[in-house]
Order: sequence, then structure tokens, then C-alpha cells
Amino acid sequence: MKDISGTALLGPLAAMVIVALLVALTTPRFLEAGNLSNLVLQVSIVALVAIGSTLVIFSGGIDLSPGSAIALLSMVFAVMVKLVGIDFWLALIATLALGALLGSVNGFVTAYLRIPSFITTLAALSAFKGLAFLFNNGSPVFQVSPLLEPIFYGHVFSLPLPLVYVILAFGAAHWLMRYARLGRCIYAVGGNPRAAHLSGIDVRRTQFLAFTIAGLMAAAGAILMAARLNSGSPNYGAGLELQAIAAAVIGGASLAGGRGHVLATLLGALTITIVQNGLNLNGVPSPLQSIIVGVIIVIAVGIDMWRVELGRAFGRLLPARASTPVHKEGA
Repeated sequence: MKDISGTALLGPLAAMVIVALLVALTTPRFLEAGNLSNLVLQVSIVALVAIGSTLVIFSGGIDLSPGSAIALLSMVFAVMVKLVGIDFWLALIATLALGALLGSVNGFVTAYLRIPSFITTLAALSAFKGLAFLFNNGSPVFQVSPLLEPIFYGHVFSLPLPLVYVILAFGAAHWLMRYARLGRCIYAVGGNPRAAHLSGIDVRRTQFLAFTIAGLMAAAGAILMAARLNSGSPNYGAGLELQAIAAAVIGGASLAGGRGHVLATLLGALTITIVQNGLNLNGVPSPLQSIIVGVIIVIAVGIDMWRVELGRAFGRLLPARASTPVHKEGA
């Protein structure tokens, strides 16, 4: 399969292009400039959150809490700025720090208390959502600050700022996973925790840091979500954790851990967003959209689980390579 694909990015890229072509064939509005611009804005939040989810998956865990974390963090940010009167930029930094703290709590419970990440983050999903409703009596906070909307709708050199954030974040994530020691440790821990420990890697610390980064990326998503509507709400982020996990899996990340490419997660996020955009443009009801996205997630996970079997089956369909005879020159 590697001989055919050539790179880990080719499969997710092909999937994204095929989905985009199918959507373009069903509705001419997909390729309109306004819709493509809106697509960039839509994918930005999912893509940023998916970076954290991907790193956790690489380390052999799963994070179900980003959606609820976004609800909580958007409310905390809005309350700090609008109701308490804290300086905007100080509140923004505090929100990012709080996101990292929430992620570190998940990491500590998973790594050091040895509770499975599925249980830890499932509990966090419920707890963070409940905490979000404790702020402002569970009511959204509107018109947070005039400084907020330009963060999402502003431009730099004609590029929308959310696109700039995504490029910078994925560039940093790619560097981390390819060149930094922490990235190599994350792959090693996800691939074989015992072998990683015997190699001198601090497995618990690595898992802890992966969840901390995931919390930081959830905070970045919360700020963008708040900036998009200039508000905070305990209902924000619903279902976003599944979209982030789907983006990682469609991008080729193995749920068993230790395998995948972080840049491919961006292609997975684009694929999910294009599907939802196409369904919206074609007037597909929201309940049916949820069903379709769920089916895509199952298919993506199934492909990951059956990767070896599918590779062998596909290999049998290829014609055998003709052996090239070797001619020896006589003296």
C-alpha cells in the first residue's frame, strides 16, 4: 500500500478531492467564492481542536471532552471580559491557560491515576458541560467585546485570519511530531508503551503532555467560537469532539496509537467540513446529517481496523510485477 500511495497524505487527499467533486456535482453553489470563504471559516475550529485530539490518539488515548471544554471556556472568557471587566488580552491568555489546565487534569487522571482515557474524558465531558451552565445562570453572554469579532473575521494580506491560525498551528504540530523529542516520544508511547518505557521514555509524562496540548487547542477553538458569534454559551461545541476524532481517523491516525501524520488530520477536517457543507447546501435535514457523519466515522474506523486485510486484498487485485531478467556480461 505504501508503494501505491507513496505518502501518508495521498489517501486522505484523494478522499477529500473525491468528496469535494461529488459535492460540486450536486450543487453549483459549492464552488462560489462566498461559500468557499465560509468553508475556510467553518473548518478552522474543527481543525485546531483536531490537532489536540490527534496527538492524544497518537499517544494511545482518546479525548471525548473538547466539545464541553469549548462550552466552558467560552463562558469563562465571556464572563471575564463582559461581566467582570478583565482586560481583553489578559482574559484571552487566561482562557488559553485554563484550557491547558483542563487538559492537564485529563492527562493526570489518565497517566498517573491509570484510569482509561475513555472513562476520564467521558467524565470530563459531563463535568465541563455542567460547569459551563453554572456561569451566568446558564444563559449565554452576548456582545462580549468589539475586539473579539476581528479575531475571527479579520484578514492578513487578504488571507482570513482563521486560515492563518490553522497554517501556523499545523506547522507547529508538524515540527513537534517530526523533529521534537516529545513528538517522537508520543509516537513511541502510542506504538508500544512498555517498549517506550524500557527505552528510557517517561510514558506517564508523555501522555500527560499530550492531553495538556489537547486542552490548549480546545481553548484556541473556544476563543474562535466566541469570536465567530461575539458571545459565550454553554451550548457551544456540541459534537465537536466527534468531528475532531473523525478528522484524525479520516486523516489516517490509528486508534491503536503510534501511527499517523498530523498534517493528514487537516485533510480529514476539510473532508468532514465539506461533507457537512454539501449536506447544508442540498437542504438535507439536520437529523439525517448526524446519521451520515456517524456512518462516515464508522467507515473511517473500520478502514483503520481492517487496514492490513484491505491492503492484502487490494494487493491481490494488482497484476504481478514482471521480473526483469538479469544479464551477466561474459569476459
